[in-house]
Amino acid sequence: MERILSSSLRIANRLLQDNSITATELTEACLKRAKQTTKYNAFITLTRNEAKNLSEASTQRYREQKPLSEMDGITIAMKDNFCTKNIKTTCASKMLENFTPTYSATVYDRLIGAGAVMIGKCNLDQFAMGSGTIDSIYGPTKNVWGFEDEDFYIAGGSSGGCAIAVSTGACFAAIGSDTGGSTRNPASYCGLVGLKPTYGLVSRLGLIPLVNSMDVPGILTRYVDDCVTVLNVIAGHDPKDSTTLTKPYRKISLPSANKLGVKGLRVGLPVEYYSSNLDEEVLEVWEEMAQLLEDHGADVREISMPNTEHSIVCYSILNQCEVASNMARYDGIEFGFRADINTSTEQLYATSRSLGFNDIVRNRILTGNYFLLNRNYEAYFNQALKVRRLILNDFDKAWEDVQVLLTPTTLTTAPKYKEFKNKTNRDQCAFQDYCTQPANMAGVPAVSIPIKLSGSGMPLSIQIMGRNLSEPMILALAKFIESKVKFVQNSPLS
Repeated sequence: MERILSSSLRIANRLLQDNSITATELTEACLKRAKQTTKYNAFITLTRNEAKNLSEASTQRYREQKPLSEMDGITIAMKDNFCTKNIKTTCASKMLENFTPTYSATVYDRLIGAGAVMIGKCNLDQFAMGSGTIDSIYGPTKNVWGFEDEDFYIAGGSSGGCAIAVSTGACFAAIGSDTGGSTRNPASYCGLVGLKPTYGLVSRLGLIPLVNSMDVPGILTRYVDDCVTVLNVIAGHDPKDSTTLTKPYRKISLPSANKLGVKGLRVGLPVEYYSSNLDEEVLEVWEEMAQLLEDHGADVREISMPNTEHSIVCYSILNQCEVASNMARYDGIEFGFRADINTSTEQLYATSRSLGFNDIVRNRILTGNYFLLNRNYEAYFNQALKVRRLILNDFDKAWEDVQVLLTPTTLTTAPKYKEFKNKTNRDQCAFQDYCTQPANMAGVPAVSIPIKLSGSGMPLSIQIMGRNLSEPMILALAKFIESKVKFVQNSPLS
């Protein structure tokens, strides 16, 4: 069973079909692994009862040889900002500490409808406002790589709990959210595959919003093929979400690795991603992968995306403006934590929000409201929208010359917690999201894949971006690279 927990989703599915194991046994093993690895703090809530019921139903389907899909009986985890009916959904914040939704997110319903078994809800930065998973009311999530209890590395964020749930073998896949890199960042730091789909390809219904115009459900797995399997279940139009694409989704089927090739593929290396803060080992991996593709026949060339330097500032302004709007619903009267105040409605409102939100959330709300003031609206919000358009134009122009972009995912390997926490949230995100947030600004798909370990034994990754709805291309390229580098997907625990 230990080997199964560190294997791919597809191997587990094959064992289920062969009756070598049952879904119940697999789920019990995953729950046991989750319990054994609590020191990494991946989960906020373990859903034992629900998992037991779902796995027993799956076991019966396999006995009758009527599995629902390749996901039937496969264990998953959900970031705790996705609504799950009758299961607590906290956003790792005191404001929603006792919130139990009456409906489920579309992505969750689709996974459960395909037979998947959720074992728990994962830790995150409060309301997903971070890039380290260190600001949760339940404490920070710790990286399994290079782990020392008192001097650990961060898991990345804000979907760090999801990354560690997969890394520890507690589940085969996890659903995170990605607003500026919150799935790809922890995937990079934890040696996993992390996909941010095209905006609108996957429903946001039931994802508690951070930035509506950029939020996308993301996928974390050990292998590219596993990521494709999950995407095929959750993608497609949702009539309850007006932002989803109406074009019918065609399931992706990647060929075997030995049938994949890159001859003639036009690959762009944006010169603006050669940041002065780029770690030498990350740069080395980027150059090695560019050379690998060129050696196999790809046309690799440098391109310019001049507005990249403005992207992080633009992203920060738009993020805070939308946060201010989205957080207005948490008033302590109709919704969210309510303070024990009886003096006035105004005082109840103010105290509830003061106690329910942490400093980071409050600062983003205040800053966003400042940007949205009548006297500031044109100078900040409208100007940021114009810059966002320029960033999108950079991507559109790039697609005239190249088919995909190859970049670092993060500027460094995972930093130590003690170093990371001493920076402000703004500086943390500005540094960690430098390479990832432009894809969210443009709405394009992006995938991070692990390549090798650094000299200090930490995962190093690269990112592939493509035009809208180019998931088949970027995932095929990711699988090609995966087959060549043969990164050991198992965590140090396996």
